[in-house]
Amino acid sequence: MDLSQRSGASRIPLFALLAANAVSMTGNVFTLIAIPWFVLQTTGSPSQTGLTSAVAALPFVIAGLFGGTLVDRVGFRQMSIISDLASSVTTALIPLLYLTTGLEFWQLLALVFLGGLLDTPGGTARSSLLPDLAILAGMRLERVNAIEQTVQRGSYMLGAPLAGVIIAATSTTSALWFNAGSFIVSAAIVALLIPAAVATRARTTTETEPEGSAVSRYVTDLGDGLRFIRRDPLMMAIVIGIALTNFLDAMISLIYPVYAERVFGSAFDLGLLLAVFGVGAVSSTLLFAAIGHRLPRRETYIGCFVLSSVMLFPLALTPPLLICAIAMFGKGIGAGPLNPILMTISQERIPVEMRGRVLGVLTSLAWIAIPVGRLGGGYLIEGIGLIPTLIIVASAYLATTLSMLFVPALRLMDAPSPIINATPDFTLATPRAPHGPVAEGRE
Repeated sequence: MDLSQRSGASRIPLFALLAANAVSMTGNVFTLIAIPWFVLQTTGSPSQTGLTSAVAALPFVIAGLFGGTLVDRVGFRQMSIISDLASSVTTALIPLLYLTTGLEFWQLLALVFLGGLLDTPGGTARSSLLPDLAILAGMRLERVNAIEQTVQRGSYMLGAPLAGVIIAATSTTSALWFNAGSFIVSAAIVALLIPAAVATRARTTTETEPEGSAVSRYVTDLGDGLRFIRRDPLMMAIVIGIALTNFLDAMISLIYPVYAERVFGSAFDLGLLLAVFGVGAVSSTLLFAAIGHRLPRRETYIGCFVLSSVMLFPLALTPPLLICAIAMFGKGIGAGPLNPILMTISQERIPVEMRGRVLGVLTSLAWIAIPVGRLGGGYLIEGIGLIPTLIIVASAYLATTLSMLFVPALRLMDAPSPIINATPDFTLATPRAPHGPVAEGRE
C-alpha cells in the first residue's frame, strides 16, 4: 500500500524513530562530556583535547561524503540498525581496553575515529527516514523537524547533567558503557518498530541503475549528489554559511570543557551549563513547532544565529555560574529553530531517491571545517589563553552571522519550493511540498 494512503493511520513508527534518536543522543552526550574530560584529567593538555575532538569530527566529513550513497543502496532502516550495532562495539572497546590491558592515547584516537565513522551513516539514515514517517503520521515537516530537534536538545538537556553526576560520582568509563548500551537499544527500537516497507523507498535508483562495476556506479551516485548541491544556489549558500559557523562552533565546543575546568573546576558545572543551553534550545524549538510554518524563514534563521553569537560575550567576563547559565540559556534560545529550518528546506528540495547521498554530502561539506576548528582551538587556547580565544571566536561568530544579511541566495528560503520531489506522497506532509546541512551548535 502506498504511504500516502496510510497517512495518519499510525504515528508509532515516527515516535519510535524519535525514541531511538533520544536514546542514542543521550548516550552520545555522555561521550561528548566523558572523552574531553578524560583527556584533560589524564594529560592536562588543551591541545591534546583539541586533537581528540578533531579526530572525533573528521569521520563526519569522510563518512558523510562516501556513506550517503551507501545509505541509499543499503536502505535507510537497515543502515540505521547496522550502524548502531557497529558503533556500540567501538564505544565499548574504550572502557574495556582501559580497564584491562590499558589504553594508549593513539588507541583512544583510533577508537574515537572509528566510532564516528560507523555512527555517521546511521544518523544520515535516520534523517532520511524522517520525511516518510512524517507522511505516515500525517504531520507537517516543519513540526516534525522541530519535534525531532526538541528530542535531540532534550537529550542534551537531561544527558549532560546526568553525565556530569555519573562522572563525578564514579568515572568516565561508566559514561562510556552507558553510551555503548544506548546504541543497542536504539538499534532494537528501529528493528522492531520501523516498518521495513519504508526502507524500500530508498532503492528506487537501484531498480534502473546503469550498467558497470559496483565502484563505477557508486562514483556516479556520489557525483550526482555533489552536482545537485552545486546547481542549487540556496543549498550552496547554506552549506558555506554552516561550514563557517561550524568552524567557530568547533572552537566553542572545545572552549566549554576548558572553561568549566579552569573557572569552576567541576565536570558537574560543565554538565549544568550544557543542560541550561538545552533548556533554552528546547523552549525555542517547541515554540517553532507551534508557529514555525508561519514565520519568515530567512529573518528567523539569521536573527536566531545573531542571538546565539551575542550570548557568547558574557562568558568572557568569567561571571558567577548563574550569569553563565543565563547566557547559555539565551544561546540555546537562538540555536533552537536553526536545524528545523535547515532540515525542512533540505527535505523540500532533495528528491527522495537521492536523499541519502545528498544528505551525506551536505553533512560532509557542513562539517569539513570542524576538525580544523577543534584542533586550532586547542592550540589557540594554549597560545594566547582561554579568555582572549573566547573573545576572538565570539567576535568572528557575530561578524559571520551578520554577513548573512547580505547573501542574496538566502532570500530563496521563503520562495515557493521547486517541485523536485515529484512523489505525490509529500503533498501530505506540508503545503509547501515535500534533513541536510546541520549546524553543529548543539553544545
